[in-house]
Amino acid sequence: MSELIQRQTVRAPADALRPLAFRCVTRLIGKALTRVYALTGKHRYDDFRLERVLGIPLLVTPSVFNPKVPRTGAFFAAHLDSHVVPRDGEVLDMGTGSGVCAIFAARHARRVVAVDINAAAARCARINTWLNHLEHRLEVRQGDLFAPVAGEQFDLILFNPPFLRGVPRDDRDRAWRSNDVAERFAAGARRHLKPRGTVLVLLSTFGDAARFLDEFRRQHFSISVLAERRLVNERLVIFRLDPAKEAAGT
Repeated sequence: MSELIQRQTVRAPADALRPLAFRCVTRLIGKALTRVYALTGKHRYDDFRLERVLGIPLLVTPSVFNPKVPRTGAFFAAHLDSHVVPRDGEVLDMGTGSGVCAIFAARHARRVVAVDINAAAARCARINTWLNHLEHRLEVRQGDLFAPVAGEQFDLILFNPPFLRGVPRDDRDRAWRSNDVAERFAAGARRHLKPRGTVLVLLSTFGDAARFLDEFRRQHFSISVLAERRLVNERLVIFRLDPAKEAAGT
């Protein structure tokens, strides 16, 4: 079982010192990586960039989360194969950004709806939908969390959420920071799942993963690990959330 789950149930006294130490080390590594990104041109978030994720072309426009620089989008998309995405199913990609996960899901699913609160991200995702000739099965909508899909249900919900707690400084920062996304997403996810539907959420040790997991447990989801990846300054985990049977029947 992942340490992100284990630390919720087992916490030794010495663990109280680890978060501060971890943040200090992460901050130092982050500064070093920022220098590397600057030297390689990867700091150019506010520019038009043509990226490729596993051979799939993606145009990233200003103020939109780049799926390759922070690595989370590319990691998530790499696991959206025919074993994970139901071939005849309907998929919701929440917080789609450039549309990377929606595009990979649309290669297998019958229908995909991609949502983002950032209007620039919604435009970017539409461009990438056309670029990859998936407009017949991928629809992009702009809005806050589940508001654009009110009354609809899906076989699979994907979410690469903002990891950090706080007020976002601008539209691009919404991809990193929020005060209440964990609570609102966990509270609304069950209503938008079909029977036997599943949620996949990517979390990182860079942010407060424990807060998300606590909210999912509070909403009676069972939690398991689909995939994880250790990086220099963080660990990424894709969690699978299934509605608990006793709660599903209430």
